Amino acid sequence: MKTNVNLRPYNSFGFSAVAKYFIEINDIQQLEELIQNDIFKNEKHLILSGGNNVLFQNDFFDGLVVYINTRGIETIQDNDNEVIVRAQAGEDWPDFVRYTVENGWHGLENLANIPGKVGAAPVQNIGAYGMELKDNFLKCETIETATGGKRVFSKTECRFGYRESVFKKELKGHYIITSVDFKLKKNASLHLEYGNIKTYLEQNGIENPTLLQLHDAICAIRDAKLPDVKRIGSAGSFFKNPVIERMQFEALQKNYPNLPHYDEPNGKVKVPAGWLIEHCGPTTGSDTPSWKGWRDEHVGVYEKQALVLVHYGKGKGHDIAKLAERIQASVKAKFDINISPEVVYI
Repeated sequence: MKTNVNLRPYNSFGFSAVAKYFIEINDIQQLEELIQNDIFKNEKHLILSGGNNVLFQNDFFDGLVVYINTRGIETIQDNDNEVIVRAQAGEDWPDFVRYTVENGWHGLENLANIPGKVGAAPVQNIGAYGMELKDNFLKCETIETATGGKRVFSKTECRFGYRESVFKKELKGHYIITSVDFKLKKNASLHLEYGNIKTYLEQNGIENPTLLQLHDAICAIRDAKLPDVKRIGSAGSFFKNPVIERMQFEALQKNYPNLPHYDEPNGKVKVPAGWLIEHCGPTTGSDTPSWKGWRDEHVGVYEKQALVLVHYGKGKGHDIAKLAERIQASVKAKFDINISPEVVYI
């Protein structure tokens, strides 16, 4: 265990926050021993995975940061139709998805290139291009922070929602995910309907994409609209896409006929937060105000994707938080829609 560790390398925004205590976990036994440690019991603690979805608002974290870096992928069950694969929590998510695709296993390909680690994926119920983690999730193994006891959570027990799970709500901080099992198919239809997947494939002359071609296409699409966090700090998509009542959507559609939307099974309508942010902005003097590409010294909104807030260096976490509040207020004022952060504030 170390003291006064700078967390800049451990969060994709690249903010310089110092942890009072810090430990990197490389195996389960090490984690079990840590939970019995007095520092873990008595200090505030933060379980940090990839650090790709957190915003450190302050310069100092007065407690213990536990960085999960356990590795390993194994096939638990394999038959003619499907496979059950287990990944340890510290496995890199993009690498794990590519591993499944290269083995010809369907189910995670639309979640390609989402930065982070496997253990954080169920907490957020990550999703992209019409697919969510819960669609092929089987179970996860955890350790209870209060007792060190092990518990397995089924899909039902995880209570997945849109970018939500039981680990993000009522059981937040009570369990540490140590591994995740997925049930994947060896043959399945590809999901090409969401976003601009079809357009990309057509532009690249791909008529009947293979599983690997779809994976690579999604990686290329994401790379084209998201910043390289090695150069510009970000947490990817900062806000959730709001889901609104159909009546409200139809009223908006009269004024904004080009408003993109996706019908939800419950009759409601999901609208892209990025579109809303792009079509309102910090200034009122322009006929077409937009947050997209806006910058205020050290932080701003990415020029290629309005859903992405960025840190150019030398800024503070609270600068991003204040910017997010301004964006939320402008979207509310123009569209009467509340957008909420997908990123976790620390």
